[in-house]
Parts: sequence; structure tokens; C-alpha cells
Amino acid sequence: MTHESVWYSRPRKYGKGSRECRVCTHRAGLIRKYGMNICRQCFREKSTDIGFTKVRFNPSLDSATHSPPTSEYHTITIHNMKISIANRHNLHTQHCQSHHAA
Repeated sequence: MTHESVWYSRPRKYGKGSRECRVCTHRAGLIRKYGMNICRQCFREKSTDIGFTKVRFNPSLDSATHSPPTSEYHTITIHNMKISIANRHNLHTQHCQSHHAA
């Protein structure tokens, strides 16, 4: 067996070796959540284009100093794939309201 016939011969249908970044084909540091499959470096570059915004979430702060939670939903489009992601703060308020209503 020559080196060429053995080199990279293992089938890559599952596991870390089968996945790569859809932008730069890098294999390390993949963000797989919501089926994005983007490496962390590309995510930092493209996050605003995709529709991600940083949400500061601190339930211990009172609402007088901060604006009220929004019911806004973010829509992310990645190569013809649309995913709706609820604002984390909105989910927390819905969770709290359901417990207080009971």
C-alpha cells in the first residue's frame, strides 16, 4: 500500500471530520447551532449581516434603568435557510409570566 492510497482514506460521513465552515471550509471552531455550520472567525465577521445582535441580559437589574423587553424576533437567512430566533429577554419574560399566572 502506498502512502497516497492510505492518506485521508477514512470515510468522513459523521463526526468532526465530516463538517466544515460553509464560508471558508475551516474545520475547527464550528458553530453548529441552528444548522449554521460557520466557524467562529467567520461568525464574528458575518454576524451582523446574518442578523445576530448582542442582547444584554441581567434579570437582577430593575426595569426603571433599562428599557422594557421587546417582543422582537430575529430572522436569520443562511444560504436560503430561514430560522426565527426569539429574543432571549423575551423568552425569559414569557417564562416568568407563565409561572406567575399559575
